[in-house]
Amino acid sequence: MPASSALVPRQSILRLSALVLGTLFAVAPASAAPNASYPLPPASSRHEAQVQQARAFAQKLLKDFQLPGLSVAVAHRGQVIWSEGFGYADLEQGIPVTPLTRFRVGSVSKVLTAAAVARLVEEGSLNLDAPIQKYVPAFPVKPWPITTRQLTGHLAGIRHYLDRDEAIFQEARHFSSLTQSLGLFQDDALLSEPGTAYAYSSYGFNLVGAVVEGAAHEEFLRYMQRAVFEPLGMRHTGADHPHQLIPHRTRFYANGPEGSHQHAARVDNSYKWPGGGFLSTAEDLVVFGSAHLQPGFLRKETLALLFTSQKLKSGKETGVGLGWRIGVSAQGRRILHHRGAIEGGRAMLMLFPDSQLVVALLGNTYADFAEEQAAQLGEIFNSAPR
Repeated sequence: MPASSALVPRQSILRLSALVLGTLFAVAPASAAPNASYPLPPASSRHEAQVQQARAFAQKLLKDFQLPGLSVAVAHRGQVIWSEGFGYADLEQGIPVTPLTRFRVGSVSKVLTAAAVARLVEEGSLNLDAPIQKYVPAFPVKPWPITTRQLTGHLAGIRHYLDRDEAIFQEARHFSSLTQSLGLFQDDALLSEPGTAYAYSSYGFNLVGAVVEGAAHEEFLRYMQRAVFEPLGMRHTGADHPHQLIPHRTRFYANGPEGSHQHAARVDNSYKWPGGGFLSTAEDLVVFGSAHLQPGFLRKETLALLFTSQKLKSGKETGVGLGWRIGVSAQGRRILHHRGAIEGGRAMLMLFPDSQLVVALLGNTYADFAEEQAAQLGEIFNSAPR
């Protein structure tokens, strides 16, 4: 796929009618919002009717969820068949979303980090069932041992965010290392004995990132770039560094009254790179997802490991493998997925292993679209005659 915005067809940008009140901006109607897409690959001609239907679906999402901008991509059997942007990446400047626009993906970052774990397991550098102090010796010993497997399945008893954390987030404090960010929670008591209860934790994935560093003997972000993003050609995925100039990064918005938007609060996601700190494009995400549907990037047995539900000590399945959620859509199709919700962003990545289909949805405000909408988008393509 093209790598620079110069290769994106020029779109006539419709005038954005804005009512300015402080930093509030009225959203242009979805029907008037611009959209931009790459020239579709030749194979997509077989999907022309579905793309037209999906385009209308995306425009409806833009309106129903009051999104300033939305990016959508679909891949089938390892090939991107549709990638398109809708609405605006920058309301003030009237800059449209394109397939190159980078969004915050929130907790979809967890499955990116899980891929790094999988690579290290294949290299023989990481034992999922070893106590984490083997890789992060500075982490305090708890009453029970904690393993990387438990961390990736949210079974380790590590807490999630508390109200007291909000002050740290609001001041947009920068953390210079993963080790420093562990200080936010490492001295807290575990919620439960590891393996006995499911408790979702982004902080737990901070610890997974520290395990990656220890096992790889390499800084986390460097290892992600070298072992995951570069091999998959994910040229538009990386950390959301707040003080760096990052090409095609969208502006981030929050919903205001009566369909308006305001700038989202300034944040520094360095406290959670592994669990919620990455930027990406919808197209990069479907490329990533496609690499998990066939052996190649990872071995067959490693993929099975990622997508097998973990169990509590009671024997009850949790519906979560190594980072990935495992389930069945409302339409009865097997799905592997993760959502992301973050200041100024919403993300959804969903894989349909039986049809080799992958869909990704990215928005630049904290909206409510999630599994239901991703499954509906997938159904447009899954229900098409083969």
